[in-house]
Amino acid sequence: MAGDLLLQTGVLALAVTGALALKAAWKTLSKARPWLIIGGWLAFALAAVLAARGLGPVRGPFMALVLICLTGLVIALSGFTMRVVKARTAREIPLEPSDRRRVAWRGWLRGFLAGPLAGTAAMGVGLFVAIWFPGAAQTRMVIGGLLVPFLWAAGMAWTLSDDKIIRAFCVLFTVASLSLGAAFLKGTLT
Repeated sequence: MAGDLLLQTGVLALAVTGALALKAAWKTLSKARPWLIIGGWLAFALAAVLAARGLGPVRGPFMALVLICLTGLVIALSGFTMRVVKARTAREIPLEPSDRRRVAWRGWLRGFLAGPLAGTAAMGVGLFVAIWFPGAAQTRMVIGGLLVPFLWAAGMAWTLSDDKIIRAFCVLFTVASLSLGAAFLKGTLT
């Protein structure tokens, strides 16, 4: 019991030493920085070896890893300070991606790009994955099918937040054309 407590205290001391050395290396730009980094990681490795010797090859490194992470967290949080953020005026907070005046056709175009065109591009990539990727057919179909909603959501978010409508149209149209064309090409070749 006393031996385990002494061992844990030694591992804890090495973990604190390593965390303090790495924190000091983070704050300094002197020539001692590489030595602080090497010393910190060496202290961590020594803590793991010491714990493995005393507590066994499974329990020891696990305990050392937990102690190293906890001491690192405590030492990192010891320098935590709350900053006061200055209040922004209403003029500084942008509500739209663009400061241009609103035009009805631009909104309709964004809606078309975010909905049907982004969906078509996402389905094209899903079909491309399902047809061209190696592996079992069932696996390819599942992966391609699971990609579609995520790609569609990414295309919608990007289209609605991008300031350049033409760029969004060109990228989505190109992705849809190439992926669906490649899927069609593979279907005609086989």
